[in-house]
Amino acid sequence: MGFKNLRFVILIRVALLVLSIFLLAYIIYEVPNTVNSVFIAGLIIVQIYFLVRTLDKTNREIASFLSSIKYDDFTTTYPSSGRGKSMNELYNEFNTVIRKFREIRAEKEANYHYFRTIVQHVAIGLVTFNKLGEIQIINSAAKKLIGVDSLNSIFELSKVSPKLVESLVKLKTGGSALIELTNEGTRTQLSIYVIELVLRGEEFKLVSIQNIQSELEEKEMDAWQNLIRVLTHEIMNSVTPLSSLANTVEVNLVDNIEDDVPIEKEELEDIYLAVQTIKRRSEGLIRFVSDFRNLTRIPEPKIQEIEFSKVIDHIKVLLAHEMETRGIQFVVNINPKDLKIHVDKELIDQVLINIVQNAMHALNENEEEKMIIINAFVNEYGRPTMKIRDNGSGIDEEALGKIFIPFFTTKKQGSGIGLSLSKQIMRKHGGAITVRSVLQEGTEFTLRF
Repeated sequence: MGFKNLRFVILIRVALLVLSIFLLAYIIYEVPNTVNSVFIAGLIIVQIYFLVRTLDKTNREIASFLSSIKYDDFTTTYPSSGRGKSMNELYNEFNTVIRKFREIRAEKEANYHYFRTIVQHVAIGLVTFNKLGEIQIINSAAKKLIGVDSLNSIFELSKVSPKLVESLVKLKTGGSALIELTNEGTRTQLSIYVIELVLRGEEFKLVSIQNIQSELEEKEMDAWQNLIRVLTHEIMNSVTPLSSLANTVEVNLVDNIEDDVPIEKEELEDIYLAVQTIKRRSEGLIRFVSDFRNLTRIPEPKIQEIEFSKVIDHIKVLLAHEMETRGIQFVVNINPKDLKIHVDKELIDQVLINIVQNAMHALNENEEEKMIIINAFVNEYGRPTMKIRDNGSGIDEEALGKIFIPFFTTKKQGSGIGLSLSKQIMRKHGGAITVRSVLQEGTEFTLRF
């Protein structure tokens, strides 16, 4: 039948089917005739077939529409006229939905190409890879920094630097590392920073890579200049009076030797006092050099898992008497209570003792309520973190920028190596130490493990 109106076609087919059924019933009960009955029964079957086929055709069209959406195939269009009012409305909606999806896909592709262009042209190297190490995105800057033309898996970088691959695999969100690469005799220091992400149920890592060679060289030069300045100051402070005293003793002895005059007791006492002073200053200079040598010989950490609470308890026992004598309240908050860290306990003890003792010395004797507060927790990147805060006099801005420089100190009896040593120990653990301070309010050190 050539009807295009689906509703009209279905109504006609149902009416003919009902009529055929009544006719078959009439023949069977009123005018028994086998031939006619078989003919009418066959006619009913044919009408049922065409009715089902008509409905199936509509269902197939709906299924085809849903399939095109499922597989992002938006090239299909449906006739919007000549199929009856209901079908025309349905097809119009189909076409509208397909057109919308087509616009959305075009917009997504435009955005994708836009961001991909940005990623390719940004000066910072960017790499994304999944749990299997398969590269999803690697921009031109990353290829240039690493020294590769193409890359399908991060494990291919083993030829470039096994340490780089190890860092990429092991680092978690917020983790960073410094990697040294040598390409054609040129040394490059790369700083890598990792973020873990989940997209459509798949875990992957986003890695940023920067060449910090020039910055490191500049900082290294600044560090050397600061170190030489401090060393020169300390050595000159010790050597100048030694030289002066030695010259005085020499003059006295030369006078007595040339005049062949015995040394009087008073002069001998002066010489003895000068020699004693030279000895004490020499010993001080030896201690200074020994401290400097210790600063450059930090052992590799022997990592073990230990609870924060046990580390803090040890510090409390060591410093309990001095804190009680000074009237200092020592408050510790650990969340969760069983928070654990992977560290070398002996080295971390040294860091904490340095910081806590500095906090104790920063507390004025006339303070009514002297407090040192330690808060240990897991930060937003999942890294164990400790904050050590005091309510002392604080550190001025100029000194705050120098406190990690070796031998710089604001204390009369300080050696100036405690915080520098602490910073190196934290770096050996893959962590960091930072400080902030407000004058007359206090100082807070933050350790990130």
